[in-house]
Amino acid sequence: MNDEEAQKRSADGPQETGQLVLLYIPCPGMETAKELAAAAVSERLAACANILPTMVSVYRWQGAIEDEEETVLILKTPPEREADLRRLIEARHPYDVPAILTLAAVRVNTPYLEWAQAETA
Repeated sequence: MNDEEAQKRSADGPQETGQLVLLYIPCPGMETAKELAAAAVSERLAACANILPTMVSVYRWQGAIEDEEETVLILKTPPEREADLRRLIEARHPYDVPAILTLAAVRVNTPYLEWAQAETA
């Protein structure tokens, strides 16, 4: 697809697809997030990873209230790749109980969706 076709498709507005999901995964730091992102993208389980460097999580763990800085990893993938992507994250994530939350992308612009699907095929 050339730039003109991509611009026209983007100008058509968001498309209702439901054909892309985002996995939201808190990590203990940037190094872990980058390692997980690189593995997911290199194995074609995710088309793209976004890493948000710092957030604070407050939670109860083993009876104590914890207050920790974490790094957020967001992975984008088609639904048919989600199960394999989850297995990869579960196998490599250092937490005893990692949070792996799936968010459905209700609207995805067509050029991006096509790119994401091609990158995970």
